[in-house]
Amino acid sequence: MSADDSQPRISHLSPGGVWVLTDGKIGDDIQCLAIATSLDPKFEKRVVAPRGPWALLAPWGPVDPREAPGRAGGPLSGELPSVVIASGRRAIPHARALKKASDGKVKIIILKDPRFARDFADMIWAPAHDQLSGANVFSTLTSPHGLAVKLTDAAANPKPAISSLPKPMLGVVLGGQSNGARYSADDAQALAAQLNYAARDYASLAITPSRRTPAEFLTALKAGLRHEHLFIWNGAEENPYVDILANAAALVVAADSHNMMSEALCTNVGVYDWRPLGLDGKLCWFADEMEASVQMKRFEMQAPTFARTPLDATPQIVTEIRKRLNLSD
Repeated sequence: MSADDSQPRISHLSPGGVWVLTDGKIGDDIQCLAIATSLDPKFEKRVVAPRGPWALLAPWGPVDPREAPGRAGGPLSGELPSVVIASGRRAIPHARALKKASDGKVKIIILKDPRFARDFADMIWAPAHDQLSGANVFSTLTSPHGLAVKLTDAAANPKPAISSLPKPMLGVVLGGQSNGARYSADDAQALAAQLNYAARDYASLAITPSRRTPAEFLTALKAGLRHEHLFIWNGAEENPYVDILANAAALVVAADSHNMMSEALCTNVGVYDWRPLGLDGKLCWFADEMEASVQMKRFEMQAPTFARTPLDATPQIVTEIRKRLNLSD
């Protein structure tokens, strides 16, 4: 008998209730919360934190007994929902345990490839660049997010740091060392030279780094930039990320984050992908696809404005979930 098999069966479900199940990573949360908000604005967010051995074994191993369904004080305690939206490898054992404990009554939606026991999910959303197939799989080119309404609000009422910059503004969104991407000081100097040239056509230049942007990269970038009206988020105040997206005349986005590129593509301005050295092949494929459809262009030395139709896969994904799981609007 496996550890999952030993968990209690629980029959009491919350009619129509939706849970979001992640370990709290922002990338997973953004996608799950966007879907959950559309399905049920009263959803509950449950954060898992399995202990060492169970965290290391995820997604293949059993759920941490301390966090199993029905355990008092655990993330799966209380009346179970009808639908669970889960993402991230540490949350997958919990989703499997919920499915088993409810005798299959809880509908499980997994965002991104769970990499193990895929058949237990009622539906898996995966980005097209993962090339995942199966009867329960649904794919789109861009990822889900809840940015559409926020962009409208930020365009009308931008934060002072962005509203005070002269327009037109070139916006830049940076990532960090993930998906094979290299962020060295030399790379920063090269990017600074490119931005200096491109920003000559813009009255201001606004840059937002991410939590993953290395300090030495950012230091070298700042040292190399030359613009009379330059804003670089300092990490201390609230990040004007959405304000930059909503008010830029064009955007340069690091291609090491599928989420960041998807969110930039939700705007109606020209988007340029900057590809750090060593970038993962899957993300290169996605950027190539977007360039082929003229939704993005490669950033080199110039970034002139161009018109494009906003892309937002979120409503499409929600519609497919409702259809497959027979959920009412």
